Amino acid sequence: MKSVPFGSGTAPAVIAGMMRIPDKTDAEVRELYDTARAAGIDFFDHADIYGGAMHVCEDRFASALRLSAAERDEITLQTKCGIVPSEQMFDFSYEHIIAQVEGSLKALRTDHIDVLLLHRPDALVEPEEVARAFDELSAAGKVRAFGVSNHTPRQIDLLRTAVTQPLIANQLQLSITHSPIIAQGVAANMSGEEQSIVRDGGGIVEYCRINGITIQAWSPFQAGFFDGVFLGNPKHPELNAVIDRLAAKYAVEPIAIATAWITRHPAHMQVVLGTTTPQRVADAAAGADVELSRSEWYELFRAAGHIVP
Repeated sequence: MKSVPFGSGTAPAVIAGMMRIPDKTDAEVRELYDTARAAGIDFFDHADIYGGAMHVCEDRFASALRLSAAERDEITLQTKCGIVPSEQMFDFSYEHIIAQVEGSLKALRTDHIDVLLLHRPDALVEPEEVARAFDELSAAGKVRAFGVSNHTPRQIDLLRTAVTQPLIANQLQLSITHSPIIAQGVAANMSGEEQSIVRDGGGIVEYCRINGITIQAWSPFQAGFFDGVFLGNPKHPELNAVIDRLAAKYAVEPIAIATAWITRHPAHMQVVLGTTTPQRVADAAAGADVELSRSEWYELFRAAGHIVP
């Protein structure tokens, strides 16, 4: 598994998302974990809201694995906070951030979170409150690094007016078929084309590259916004034909090519897997070591329906 720059160090190019484990048995969670580790994945992504209620998936992960102190130190645990589903709102207040981190620490049976992300932008955010929470959590050793999720360049800049810790990650939705953060730049200045409309506040991919922020691609195999996968989907025959041909060329499964399309990008992105099927984890992870050529990357991009002027 190749590594990508991450904060002051490196991290695997593929990480395992734990959003779908609440109904898994201890044995199934352990098999998923062991398969990920065998594939070179030592980075596990959580959020306080995963599982239908607060901290359910975090608790399921920890109670199923019961990691020793030594094994805990071998992995990176990332979690997120800021969404309040019960009230259909977002909350980046000092009190909410502190409370949710304490809940995550308890659920995960750990004394520290390696990476904490602010989950979705809070329209009522006060950067000074975020900074106060981050300072306290950092000083106490409860959180070692910070980042954001689904944030635009200006939203990150706003946080940085008060937050002093580096924001080292931004988790964004990205797949071959759902890639406006890349596609809109390719079609810049094309009047009347939907693809050319900038919606992220101005080049989030470029912004993250300039500022040393690692993009983490969530829903990497989704056709659109929670719109089902494109792999093997009859609605995407041209794309799947190209994927199947490249999979045969590189002797990997089609899901690996979908991974490789993201990890080929020079922004050195991470792919966030959401599957709980161990074999799919192994197959997808193999894509990180497939180096698509420039022409192959663009062929997949065009086959997904994007304009290359």
